[in-house]
Amino acid sequence: MREEMLKSVLSDLNGSSADIEASAVISTDGLTIASLLSSTMDEDRVGAMAAAMLSLGDRTAIELARGELEQVMIKGDNGYVLLIHAGPDAVLTVIARKEAKLGLVFLDAKRAALGIAELL
Repeated sequence: MREEMLKSVLSDLNGSSADIEASAVISTDGLTIASLLSSTMDEDRVGAMAAAMLSLGDRTAIELARGELEQVMIKGDNGYVLLIHAGPDAVLTVIARKEAKLGLVFLDAKRAALGIAELL
């Protein structure tokens, strides 16, 4: 039931913008809770990388006295990966196209992360 509700939030997020290609809710230890990933993406690999990046981002923010981490953004030649805390024990991972309007993606992802946090 909870997974279905989380997938509904992810479906709404993916449908909110043509720029969002995939999304997932991942525990801070790297286990996938719910996902809407393409068939070419390995769910376990995405989960492990997201947890590693979030952990590194948390540590960096603390060590450099930047306060609590809000999000991590990775930009590559083919697009973006956005990680946002969704409550204390989960992270929302969003994969977006290189042409993405980042302001809208950030806004939609933040709203989704708040919804996910409430469900967890």
